[in-house]
Amino acid sequence: MIVTATEFKTNFGKYLELIAREDVFITRNGKIIAKVVNPQISAVDSLRGILKDVPADLDLDSIREERLTKYEDHV
Repeated sequence: MIVTATEFKTNFGKYLELIAREDVFITRNGKIIAKVVNPQISAVDSLRGILKDVPADLDLDSIREERLTKYEDHV
């Protein structure tokens, strides 16, 4: 969700509840100045519903391992 800084400040409690479900982008003068995220939701979890063909067992450890393997292959 995208909201203005004034709206976010005025209705802070409302947006705290919303952050539990989705990221909130805060704008000032039409430009995004901040992104507020729930630290309990990992990037993998938030992408799982968006990306196609994401394995169900995908987690941060497997992503880290794959990145290290690709890095070692290039070194």
